[in-house]
Amino acid sequence: MATLPGIANNPDIRFLGRLLGDVIRAYGGEALYARTESIRAASVDRHKGGAADLGLDALSLDDTLDFVRGFMLFSMLANLAEDRQGIAAEPGADMAAALDRLAGEGIDHAQVMALLDHALIAPVLTAHPTEVRRKSMIDHRNRIAALMGLRDTGATETPDGDNVEEAILRQIALLWQTRVLRRERLYVTDEVEIALSYLRDVFLPALPALYQRWDRALGTRVPSFLRPGSWIGGDRDGNPFVTADSLKTALAKASEAVLGHYLDAVHALGAELSISTNLAPADDAVTALAEASGDTAESRSDEPYRRALSGVYARLAATHLALTGKPAPRPGLLHGERYPDPQAFRADLVTIARGLRGGSAALSSGGALGRLIRSVETFGFHLATLDLRQNSAVHERVVAELLKVAGVEQDYLALGESQRVSLLRHELSNARPLASGFAAYSDETISELAILRAAAQAHETYGPVCIVQHIVSMAQSVSDLLELNILLKEVGLYRPNSEGGAEPSAAIMAVPLFETIGDLEAAPGIMAEWFALPEVRGITAARGYQEVMIGYSDSNKDGGYLTSTWSLSKASTALKGVFASAGVGMQLFHGRGGAVGRGGGSAFAAIRAQPAGTVQGRIRITEQGEVIAGKYGTRESAVTNLEAMTAATLLASLEPDALSSADTRRFATAMDTLSASAFQAYRGLVYGAHGDDGGFRTFFRQMTPLAEISGLKIGSRPASRTKSDRIEDLRAIPWVFSWAQARVMLPGWYGVGQALAEFEDKGLLKEMAQGWPFFAATLANMEQVIAKSDMGIAARYAALVEDRGLADAIFPQIERGWSQAHDGLLEITGQSHLLAAHPALDASIRLRLPYIEPLNLLQIELIKRRRAGDEDERIGEGILLSINAIATALRNSG
Repeated sequence: MATLPGIANNPDIRFLGRLLGDVIRAYGGEALYARTESIRAASVDRHKGGAADLGLDALSLDDTLDFVRGFMLFSMLANLAEDRQGIAAEPGADMAAALDRLAGEGIDHAQVMALLDHALIAPVLTAHPTEVRRKSMIDHRNRIAALMGLRDTGATETPDGDNVEEAILRQIALLWQTRVLRRERLYVTDEVEIALSYLRDVFLPALPALYQRWDRALGTRVPSFLRPGSWIGGDRDGNPFVTADSLKTALAKASEAVLGHYLDAVHALGAELSISTNLAPADDAVTALAEASGDTAESRSDEPYRRALSGVYARLAATHLALTGKPAPRPGLLHGERYPDPQAFRADLVTIARGLRGGSAALSSGGALGRLIRSVETFGFHLATLDLRQNSAVHERVVAELLKVAGVEQDYLALGESQRVSLLRHELSNARPLASGFAAYSDETISELAILRAAAQAHETYGPVCIVQHIVSMAQSVSDLLELNILLKEVGLYRPNSEGGAEPSAAIMAVPLFETIGDLEAAPGIMAEWFALPEVRGITAARGYQEVMIGYSDSNKDGGYLTSTWSLSKASTALKGVFASAGVGMQLFHGRGGAVGRGGGSAFAAIRAQPAGTVQGRIRITEQGEVIAGKYGTRESAVTNLEAMTAATLLASLEPDALSSADTRRFATAMDTLSASAFQAYRGLVYGAHGDDGGFRTFFRQMTPLAEISGLKIGSRPASRTKSDRIEDLRAIPWVFSWAQARVMLPGWYGVGQALAEFEDKGLLKEMAQGWPFFAATLANMEQVIAKSDMGIAARYAALVEDRGLADAIFPQIERGWSQAHDGLLEITGQSHLLAAHPALDASIRLRLPYIEPLNLLQIELIKRRRAGDEDERIGEGILLSINAIATALRNSG
């Protein structure tokens, strides 16, 4: 497939595009190739100002399906090429650059190490359904990336003897012949397997290697502060398919994967450490470990390290059997006692490492043994910490039923907040359980207790670090958190004061999730009340910190982009003061999505733009959908993105505040004004006159492919929390996803234009854009969204609305808002056109536009036919393929 003249500086795109063209010729025929090229050339001409007809009408339904696949695959390959060329890379987003920057500001390595001693950085994988590509497609893409890397070295053959370019061509041909769409909806077990592939194949090898780099940069061994997390199998908020069984499955599969990795590593070490006492004496500790191993083979009598590792392998194999119920994949000849915990396993490895260090400086560096020790510290026997999550309304109903059946309170739901808090605190001080094995309960209560019992059993099996947090969605009061502790007490994960005077303890932390604009405003007050409770003070003092999760997606859907972004920042700042007053360390968990409308954008810039003093070396961030494959699809990309996250955390935690207190107040006042104006505009459109009478809901559902997106089968959970069609009840992902497909991207900018236009002091806005990282990042994210939107194409989607009067009343408001946002952004940033300051990103987006427009136009026509009653299966398939292709070309979904 030919490529655009404007991308001649990216040879990878030219090369891969040519091979894709060869594949289309070979498997689709010369006629399909010619039609595809004709449409591509016409679209390129149109984007240069020409008025050429794209010729889409000449495509049959079968041709349409092949054409859409071709454009989708080109976008996928272009994404791969750009990732390899580092187009998305950010300057200074690595540890070495961060350390240099900090050193220039008088912050030395000792201060960095002091921060890392209590730090936690955690990317948390979630199953939020925004990844439109099948795993098979991603796997082929990653094989092509690996082959391209081999090609970079000048190699003409693979290690297996294949010609490199022929191997790449073969993978593209396989992509062409691989079914794009899923035939069945994903189940929770499928989502567990997908996440496990990233944790096992990428995180397990990448993190220890990354730590070695950091050890060298800092000149000492750094603490194991970066540890992955997951929601998959534990997030049951609105997902009835997450049960106790899915939780057990997720934990068991993760443990099996990490223990299998350890067994392979120990086996390899046994082959490597062939040190003979005839040539190098072993210390007493290694000798004792060797003697205790039970390895009496004469052939290894002078090889204490191998004998010691034989014993380690035997104990690890016994651990594998105990935790997974399965024998080790490679059974050993010796029998050992299982390790009680990862610390005992690590202790044996450290004994061997110390013996090596005593023998020679050449063996004192990390090596395979050092990486294994680091793995055990990072991944334990659980691989990734699994969060639990449930909606506060569910906890409320379950606790109400338990109290009623136990005869404690007949109508808990009728109580006011102070009465609830008093009752719950009294129950938490009582060791007596509420649930009875002889009483009947609703399915909801049975399910919730079963999940928490499974969590308690997991603590016994894998150790307490396997589940640390339980997120309470829609947390709006202190009672919401106390209710969770009541349920934790039922299964022994919360223990009240003992008669001996011991403080209460909670093995799992209740984490409030503040999601809406109102919830974010209320968050500081709720946390102040929470810390005022004596039992909470004791628990948090013992733990040393408390986590609060803040939601980007629902706050955006509730209040619009600017108000959401500012409310999150203000809440973080206010929480910092509450935590400081309580003497509690603060850990914020940022619930970000892939698209800007859900908190997406550069993680490096987002972390650095956090309010001063709110990061404190501890941060957790959700990684969702297509973002997971994009950031962690290969070890190389994982290393780049994890290092960027770490560098940003160091800078945000240790760099002096760039703003003076006077500027902080001035800018905050201006943001309050901007936010209020943007909020009014956004709420007026989405929830105002048209929203109240259902008109906007109808407009949105008919203009966008919302209904059609549900056919993608990309996740296990429903699109809405309830059966209502209200915007409030729609999940943020389909809300953002639908607007992106229609090229409106409304959640990423609407309301901002009016706010900028109404703000009189444009000079102040320019000053904020230049000198305030928060405002600069906010504008930069919005700029990308506006650059990907297209009001001309959006108008064609608006023509899908049946009530023309409704469309004519609403769409012009959207167009005006877009123009205001576009013009206001250029005025503030001083640019002549969007992304003028980011030419590589500008070229990346411009590359895609001629490939996206035909897909949009075809999608519109197919939707028209489907909604008019045409039941041809190829139409439905074409719509879903177009959704997939557009999402791939835009590089985000929801």
